[in-house]
Amino acid sequence: MASPQTKNGYTRIANEILENIAKTDLNGTQLRIVMVIWRYTYGFRRKEYEMSLAFLSETINRSRSHVDKELASLIDRNIISVVGVGKRRGRVLSFNKNYDEWDDKSQPKQPEPPKEPKKPKINKKPKYDENNSYFKMALYFHKLVSEVAKEAGVEHLIKKANMQSWADDFRKLIELDGIDKHLAKDVMDWVTKDSFWKTNVLSAKKLREKFGELAIKMKALQKPKNQINTAAQKQAHPNDATRDKEIEFQQWIMKGNDPNEFDWR
Repeated sequence: MASPQTKNGYTRIANEILENIAKTDLNGTQLRIVMVIWRYTYGFRRKEYEMSLAFLSETINRSRSHVDKELASLIDRNIISVVGVGKRRGRVLSFNKNYDEWDDKSQPKQPEPPKEPKKPKINKKPKYDENNSYFKMALYFHKLVSEVAKEAGVEHLIKKANMQSWADDFRKLIELDGIDKHLAKDVMDWVTKDSFWKTNVLSAKKLREKFGELAIKMKALQKPKNQINTAAQKQAHPNDATRDKEIEFQQWIMKGNDPNEFDWR
């Protein structure tokens, strides 16, 4: 354990010097240089001593170029004085204890490095392109909802609708909820015509949230009509032909085509 003792040597420095050096704006390297000069002048009861850059660099463990720069600053500020050149061709240095002569101006701040220019944001490729069936469903429903919103004077509610988000809601409706695309299309058509629901379902997200309830209400209201249509279809088409057309229709929808454009003939 280190145990320094004054009997092994000490440096006498006036308290007034310590108090004023503490108020002086010095960086770490400059303060170390001052302390080394004190050590090798006042520490040996002398006012000056020959100290080369190599000596100072080794003593404070800093590069010669860095020591040279900071020593020059101390000399310019009249804190350290160069008395002359010594026998070993090094500068003879002394500490200027007349603190009234010190230039105590703060060192100019180093200019901040230029900031790297911000990289332009790259727009990510949309998850659902225009040919995607879910994107087409989103566009189809948005068109129906837009007409309702315009009629009700609430166009602002869907003005900034995100078709990518709508397409993803339709994907969840079909893939996660297991809803048939044909049924989804029927509910879209019905809900935008129902006097109550058309102004309460103005987004794909809301459609998905209420889909079960909407489908039940739609079928309850359309049941008599459906029964009549079914009877008419049985008379007009054989069972096998009807089944084949239903399969073709499902394939047509799965390819992302518009259900309204399917040819039932």
